[in-house]
Amino acid sequence: MDVVLWIIAGVLAAVFVASGLLKLALPRARLTASGMAWAEDLDDGQVKAIGAAEVLGGLGLVLPAATGIVPVLTPIAAAGLAVVMVGATLTHVRRREGRAVPVTLVLLGLTVFLAVMRFGPSAS
Repeated sequence: MDVVLWIIAGVLAAVFVASGLLKLALPRARLTASGMAWAEDLDDGQVKAIGAAEVLGGLGLVLPAATGIVPVLTPIAAAGLAVVMVGATLTHVRRREGRAVPVTLVLLGLTVFLAVMRFGPSAS
C-alpha cells in the first residue's frame, strides 16, 4: 500500500505544483483567457494565494515524507489541498462549469484518501 500512496502523492504533487506555478507566474487576465474563467471572479492577490497554496501543498505531499523531516506535514498538506479542492469544486458548480467538476472531485477524493491513509494506517 505504501507504494500506491507514494504514486498518488507524486502524481498529485506534480499536478498541484504545475497548476500553482501557472497561477503564480501568469497574470490573471492571461489565466482567464487560457480557460481558467473562474479567475475573473477573484482579484490578483486571491489567485496568487491559491497558486502559492497549491505549490506549497504539492511540495508538502512528498518532501516531508521523503526526507523524514516532520513527516506529519504530508497528511496535513493533503488535508489542506482537499480544502482547496472543495473550494474549487464549489466555484465550478456555482459558475456552472460542469466539465471542471469531475476533475476537482477526483483530485478531492485522492487528497482525502492520501490524508486519511497517511494520518492513519499508513502513517510514515
